[in-house]
Amino acid sequence: RGELLEKVQRLSEALGVSGKGERGAGGAPSYTCETSEYFFFHHVKRRADAFEAAIAKKEGNQSANVIDIFPFVEYFPDLQNDGATLSLEGARAKMGEIESTFAELAEYRPIELLRSQRQRTDYLLTKQARIVAMTCTHAAIARSHLVKLGFHYDNVLMEEAGQMLDVETFVPLLLQRGESDDDDSSSASRLKRVIIIGDHNQLPPVVKNQSFGRYSHYDQSLFARLIKLGVPSIELNRQGRARPELARLYSWRYDDLGDLDHVKTRDVFRRANTGLGHTFQLVNVEDFEGQGESTPTAYFYQNVGEAEYAVALFQYMVLIGYPPEKISILTTYNGQKELLLDILSQRCGEGTPLAGAAPGAVSTVDQYQGQQNDYIILSLARTRAVGHLRDIRRLVVAVSRARLGLYVFCRKSLFCNCHELRRTMDQFGGMPSKLRLVKGENFPTERIVGDDVPEGDLHEVDDVTELGALVHSMQQDFVANRG
Repeated sequence: RGELLEKVQRLSEALGVSGKGERGAGGAPSYTCETSEYFFFHHVKRRADAFEAAIAKKEGNQSANVIDIFPFVEYFPDLQNDGATLSLEGARAKMGEIESTFAELAEYRPIELLRSQRQRTDYLLTKQARIVAMTCTHAAIARSHLVKLGFHYDNVLMEEAGQMLDVETFVPLLLQRGESDDDDSSSASRLKRVIIIGDHNQLPPVVKNQSFGRYSHYDQSLFARLIKLGVPSIELNRQGRARPELARLYSWRYDDLGDLDHVKTRDVFRRANTGLGHTFQLVNVEDFEGQGESTPTAYFYQNVGEAEYAVALFQYMVLIGYPPEKISILTTYNGQKELLLDILSQRCGEGTPLAGAAPGAVSTVDQYQGQQNDYIILSLARTRAVGHLRDIRRLVVAVSRARLGLYVFCRKSLFCNCHELRRTMDQFGGMPSKLRLVKGENFPTERIVGDDVPEGDLHEVDDVTELGALVHSMQQDFVANRG
């Protein structure tokens, strides 16, 4: 709207109707949508009609030069050059540009007349919007208001439908007036097409009441229900998110899931991860200071060793040049997430060499579903029992968030011996259980995945204490070089 009003102001000044001194504060246009309409009819249209009348008397052809009688020469900079010419067809095209400006402003006029933000939103929603996005929860809250407005739509597209309850899936279909709302058949729903997109191999809807979830199957989404019933569906058979070797960690859960060509040819996928010996690795973490998992309160699982290891790896990656926002730190428990945030605030907080360096996200696996990042550092936290990662759908989410690198910290003997996780854990089994670093590299490296690294450049980290000491030394060098 502001850009259009600026065009009207410049046109008014070009025609001599107003001067630059009449502009508002800060040089803002003095016109509104309403006064622009008056200006169009009293000044612009009158001149345009006079131009057409002059052309009719002149009876010139389409290619004749009409710049001498064109009334808007001063508005168009390209017509002010010496020797400029303008054909009749070109003149009408330029008048069309002017008219389209006023036509668009006419659509914005109700925004000026409506006083409250709610009224303006309702107007845009019912008269202007072609695509409306909202959550299912908001759809349920706003349904009565939308029906009262006479909101209409023909198509519904639901994303992450595999995480929606049955009732949540139905609510967006009922945002128009229907038979239960009004007997008037003219106001019947216009809905013609419903498209639901999701992944039934990932996490289901969250149902806090275990009785409802486990015994009533309330945690089964309509999406998963339709898949189980054999309703025709389209399943994607190619992925373009991750390196092929990362995709193999979860591709066995899907029917014939292959790779798009670009994950094999683009430089970002071919280039090795700077300073790291492998694109993915499972790092075994033994008890740290005599302790593995702990529970300060019931079900609030934490593992200090894994949290320190994960943060130390994050610091190492940032110090060799990785953009911190391209790294996310995930865990399977809220307690571990809080511990990670606490350690990050100490290691990368105000007054530290890495002050201001924050990961793209610190989150639980469940909360991170539907998101991704280039590099994922994953802490599994548990050392006594596998816990809820035994649900293979949660494992699929956990290992499918990374595009370029995945580094998992856990008790290897516990998770690699879990039958449900074996298909994925066996692929980690071919890797060393100690973190491998490549010395002397800075981001981005020119090394290609699969290139041999000289033995002298490889460094195998024994434990979190050693990585912490390495990071501390690098931070001292970082501060010295910066000074």
